[in-house]
Amino acid sequence: MYSNNEYPRVSVETLEQFMIDVLTKVGVPEDDAKVVAEVLITSDKFGIESHGISRLKPIYYTRIKQGILNPVTKIDVVKEGPTTAVLDGNHGMGHVIGKRAMEMAISKAKEYGMGMVAVRNSSHYGIAGYYTLMAANAGMIGITGTNARPSIAPTFGVEPMLGTNPLTFTMPSDEEFPFFLDCATSMSQRGKIEVYGRLEKDIPEGWVIGNDGKVRTDTLNILKDLSSGEAALTPVGGIEEATGSHKGYGYATVVEILSAALQGGAFLHALSGMKDGQRVPHALGHFFIAINIEAFTSLDEFKKTTGDILRALRASKKAPGRERIYTAGEKEYYICQERMAQGVPIVPSLQKEMLQLVEELDLDYEFPF
Repeated sequence: MYSNNEYPRVSVETLEQFMIDVLTKVGVPEDDAKVVAEVLITSDKFGIESHGISRLKPIYYTRIKQGILNPVTKIDVVKEGPTTAVLDGNHGMGHVIGKRAMEMAISKAKEYGMGMVAVRNSSHYGIAGYYTLMAANAGMIGITGTNARPSIAPTFGVEPMLGTNPLTFTMPSDEEFPFFLDCATSMSQRGKIEVYGRLEKDIPEGWVIGNDGKVRTDTLNILKDLSSGEAALTPVGGIEEATGSHKGYGYATVVEILSAALQGGAFLHALSGMKDGQRVPHALGHFFIAINIEAFTSLDEFKKTTGDILRALRASKKAPGRERIYTAGEKEYYICQERMAQGVPIVPSLQKEMLQLVEELDLDYEFPF
């Protein structure tokens, strides 16, 4: 979303090491800090600014300092079968928990064709697509979802009830990039609204609804009112059934159920991070599915058919004034190439946060801002 040349850039390697250093300073073991940083930098490399280094200070650093996120992650296996497992993350780092869970799902799928792992008592696990890419890189189909603190209002409602609840898929293809679909079941997510806030821009109409039932676009006030419950995100499809609101609402509910009911986890308002006026862990749930393609057909044949589908879609007739059609994952691939070479653009508000961390933690970094 950020312009290529509007803001100073920092190399991917420097940003990743900076995040590792910040996390280890607040008690995250180095190996775990590397996992967290890898997930976050993947988001920045793909141009998904809402879930990259912009989350470091306000989400992970701050929650560790508040005592509601455990820097040392202890994962318990609650239940396990040949193709399934339930894990308890004990309110540790969601990225570490998520990677362990998808590794288990992939291992089970290698042996039995499919694997699914459900998780409870976790925390924000970053870009969901990181975990589905793990499966795709192993020659499998990857699926994951997570619930989150209440922010989406049900169709015809105005109260935040469901999280942004992404439902994410990655499938390998014979092209340089896989089919990679990582998106919320809301019209947008809080992180993207925060990006607009950093840019001091109003959000598009249809993303947020106020308690009075009216659409809102006043970004900075919205960010305050989302926290207080005076505003809510709309599900994919907006606020009316005529535009498909019930579809986004339904898929968000599917993710909520699969992120809570299978593993005996928290749901809806129990994920708010508040209890009796005190901050508490968010107790998020996730699910991870790996499907071994070789259990159905040859991997090469699957990749070619997938690639043929994607190429046919991109080659189809364009709308007037449109130069090209994209398939999911294509833009992220090209952005990643560019950012690996040129670095990640850092907006002024994020520059301030990074410099604050350098000062607070006495880190030895000199950034180009």
